[in-house]
This record gives sequence, structure tokens and C-alpha cells, in this order.
Amino acid sequence: MDLSDAEAQQASDQSGVSPEIVIITGLAGAGRETAAHALEDMGWYVVYNIAPQLIRTLFDLQSQAVGRANRFAVVTDPRSGPFFNDLPEVIQDLREQEVRTRLVFLSADQNTLVRRFDSVRRPHPLQGEEGVLEGIRREREQLAPLRRMADIVIDTSPLNVHQLSMRMRKEFGEGDDHTVTVNVLSFGFKYGIPIESDYVADVRFLPNPYWVPELRDKRGIDKEVADYVLEQANAQEFIARYVDMLIPVLRGYREENKQFAAVAIGCTGGKHRSVAVAETVGDELRKLGYPVRVRHRDLGRE
Repeated sequence: MDLSDAEAQQASDQSGVSPEIVIITGLAGAGRETAAHALEDMGWYVVYNIAPQLIRTLFDLQSQAVGRANRFAVVTDPRSGPFFNDLPEVIQDLREQEVRTRLVFLSADQNTLVRRFDSVRRPHPLQGEEGVLEGIRREREQLAPLRRMADIVIDTSPLNVHQLSMRMRKEFGEGDDHTVTVNVLSFGFKYGIPIESDYVADVRFLPNPYWVPELRDKRGIDKEVADYVLEQANAQEFIARYVDMLIPVLRGYREENKQFAAVAIGCTGGKHRSVAVAETVGDELRKLGYPVRVRHRDLGRE
């Protein structure tokens, strides 16, 4: 069940991106699933370990299900048996149908592959009775034509899983795919510190609007309360320095392939000070180009 030319064009128009398939293959132990997970984390629809003949069918089904014909990836390798031999023909057919198709080939040196198989205590899928070295030799020989026709060849010998994921992000990421999303959460200490927090800030050093009668029943998202909190001595300096402290942290998170950072800001009840400060910290991070989500865990709980 293939998309017609009209349907493919419509899907492309809806997504704003031309139809694209990324096919990941390569040597066992070279990181095929790690590379696929990186694409999946970026929003790609990924199917693992399928016969090449099914790629176009699944691509068409996915396109119809979500209304777009881009960001589709598959992992295929010699475990699919004799069906795998048809992969070059399948790739050529896809390209002739004007579907942008990129082949990613993952490789590694022999010593690295042996060490990886030893660490997980699993046999090589092609080793038979001869051992892992013979399995690696057979697979390398079988995949040699695909390596030659690959659009991207990645030697993962010197890479850990985080570095391989970042390499995939550099090759296939778009816009915010390369940016850490910051979740800013306000909370009340009397209800407990959020367990998902990476960093916790305490703003109980600021005067509490609770003791101002006309502000007591209002919340930190109300302008009167926010103005009161942010006009206090040390408030603006704290926010500026706290955001400055977060910048190298977020840079490091990005380099380590962490996609989210959870920043929790607390006051006594999570109604006034922490809410106002969390909103301002979120605004400042947005100005720096970070995607930010602000949530107030305990607002309205009192």
C-alpha cells in the first residue's frame, strides 16, 4: 500500500519537510540501537530489526497515521536472514520514488567489538561454532557493499553512548533538537522537595507576601504579588546570578546528551515567592534561547 504522488506531496506540505527515511545498519556491537534511540528521542518514528522489504510499507502506514511523511527511521541488519540481501535494491527503489533516503553505517575496530561483546556476555549473531572473531569477520565481509554505498559512516570505536548520540544529533537534529529543555518548578518546602529536581533554590530569604493583608490571598502569578517579591532587596541580584550559574550547567548537560534539566524553586507554601521567582527565571532563560516549561506544583494547595 504505497502513497500516491499526491498523497506524498500532501504529507510533505503538512509537515514542511520533504519525505525522508534514515536506514541504520552496520556491525553488531557498533551501536545501532544507540543511534536509533537518539533519533527516537528527537521525535523520529523508529522501527527496529525489520526486513528491508517492509520499509516502504511501514513508511506509508506511519505517514498516514500521523499525517506526515518525514522523520522515519529503521534499523535493519543481517539478523533478518536472506531478506537482508535485498537492502541495496530497496534503497535504490526508494530513491527512484523521490523519497530522500539516507543510509547510516556504524562500524568499529575488532578489539572494540570483542570488548563490547565480552562486557555484555552475549555471542555474536553470526559466530556459529567458531567464536566471536569469526562472527565479526563474516559480518564485516557481508556488509562491505553497504559500507561503500552509505551516506554516513561512523566509526564508534572511540565513542561512548553519549558521544554517539550527540553525533546523531549533529547529523539529523533540527533547531531545538540540540537544546536542553529546562523545566522550572515552583514548590512549597512544607510539602516536600520535588524528587525530580536537578537543582533546588530556596527563596525563603525574601519577605513573605503572606504577611501583607492585601496580598495574602493573591498568588505569585498576580502582578501585585510579583511586583512585591521582585522589588525586594536582593531579589533581582539573586535571579541574575542564579541564571548565570545555570548557563554552564545547561551547556554541560547538552554536551552529555541530557535533554532536560529540572530546576526547582521553593518557598514556604509554594504560593507567592517561589511562583514569582520561577516565572522570572523562566523568562530569563527563554531570552537566552532555551525552551522552558514553568509549572507551579503547589499553587492552590493551601
